[in-house]
Amino acid sequence: MQAPRTQSPTPARTFTQRFSATRRGVRLARLLAAHQLTEWGHPHGTEAHDTVVLVVAELAANAVLHGRVPGRDFALSLSCDAGRGVVRIEVTDTHPALPARKAPGTDEDGGRGLVLVDALAADWGVRDRLGPGKTVWAECATGTSRTDRT
Repeated sequence: MQAPRTQSPTPARTFTQRFSATRRGVRLARLLAAHQLTEWGHPHGTEAHDTVVLVVAELAANAVLHGRVPGRDFALSLSCDAGRGVVRIEVTDTHPALPARKAPGTDEDGGRGLVLVDALAADWGVRDRLGPGKTVWAECATGTSRTDRT
């Protein structure tokens, strides 16, 4: 008699890439994240796609503006967990300074990146990484958890 087969959980799909710590690297990270989301079934114009792409852009820009170490890149990792209905974004840089969420003045041009991330992401935070630096992560809901489809 054959043992009953159990259904294994849906594996998380992942994407990881290193980018130069430049404005061009930020743009490429955003474009590749958008492409990957489309491949994972979250096409351009959907709330999940647009939210994740904006969070990627903000975290990558912060890595370049505030976490840049000359000669060092930053890394972007995405993972799509259909079971939980989230996309996890991780941006790693080699600068030890922790990000600070602040409320910029109305006349300031910048400083709203983490305020946007806080408003758009279901959760976000910072963790240490092996070696110098840190990883800033965020999780964005896709609106399609595995339990939603049953």
